[in-house]
Amino acid sequence: MPLILMHLKVLLPFQILIDNTEVSHIVAETSEGAYGFLPHRLDCVTALLPGILTFFNQQQGEVFVAVDEGILVKTGTDVLVSVRSAMIGNDLTQLRATVEKDFLALDEEAVQVRSIMAKLESNFLNRFVSFQQT
Repeated sequence: MPLILMHLKVLLPFQILIDNTEVSHIVAETSEGAYGFLPHRLDCVTALLPGILTFFNQQQGEVFVAVDEGILVKTGTDVLVSVRSAMIGNDLTQLRATVEKDFLALDEEAVQVRSIMAKLESNFLNRFVSFQQT
């Protein structure tokens, strides 16, 4: 009996991160817990939580994908995952370090954006007050 494989696509807002047609099974973190997806599993749609999505294929073995929140849609043997951000790795320790580094960079960027927004708001209010006084 031939092995039935799934087609996994992981979509980001700006690119297709994964397009793999030889996936035997997938494990994803949902709001209801971790679920395994096999080719014959019923079709479904589920919300994904930030966490690790794992899939397995013969060539790469077990592959880990750190994902942000998103959605997973399974129809037949096609599995479509759409998330805001994701990173691939074969080693969980290395993947964790990469994710932490990227989140720290995002935190620094958010602080800079808040600072710029505060300056813009302050400048706007000062101009608004001076406009009302004239």
